[in-house]
Amino acid sequence: MGADASPFAAAADGVRVSVRLTPRASRTAITGIARDAAGTAVVTAMVTAAPEDGKANAALVKLLAREWRVAKSGITVVKGATDRRKLLHVAGDPAQLSDRLAAWEKGLA
Repeated sequence: MGADASPFAAAADGVRVSVRLTPRASRTAITGIARDAAGTAVVTAMVTAAPEDGKANAALVKLLAREWRVAKSGITVVKGATDRRKLLHVAGDPAQLSDRLAAWEKGLA
């Protein structure tokens, strides 16, 4: 199995987050943390928005910003803008964000 134990990785100016998004879902929610086919941990989320003109990405950013109590402008899609698998960057102090997201992740269990 792959080795990534957490979907969160500290970066120089924030935290990188691996996400698997399901657009056009029946509701908007974070469904948990799972492993993808490569064994990498990902945050799984679903949004009601369609994957057209960035609407699903915008809905994902809004959902995560609300859940993690960060500014929407601080979350950007780094990779996978047109894919279900995405890499997001959450700007801020890496240590504080890592602690906050680790506590959030623990609360999911």
